[in-house]
Amino acid sequence: MSDRTTTVDRLKEAVQQFARERDWGKFHNPKNLSMGLAAEAAELMEHFLWVDGEESHLVKEDAAKLGEVADEMADVACYLLTMSYTLGIDLSDAIRAKIAKNAVKYPADKCRGDHTVRNE
Repeated sequence: MSDRTTTVDRLKEAVQQFARERDWGKFHNPKNLSMGLAAEAAELMEHFLWVDGEESHLVKEDAAKLGEVADEMADVACYLLTMSYTLGIDLSDAIRAKIAKNAVKYPADKCRGDHTVRNE
């Protein structure tokens, strides 16, 4: 599987099958999933705690560290995918809709190179 060949739907099916084999569905309510997602995001952030932005790029040069970061990213993604199928949210549609909202909120001609500009 790779990003180029794997659909979001196939990823959802894979995490759903994993949970089904373990009878974990009974624990997959929105509250638990959102809390698990936040916990995994915090574990991802720990890898970059106390380093500056430029230094954070060095993770790419350490295969072991990069593997740990990849594991945490996968955990975050699995929680997000599980939450999307639990709530019946089409994640691709949600992302496209959010990008469209952000295009209005942050017009490229006004925001290019400046993260503080908002179109209110």
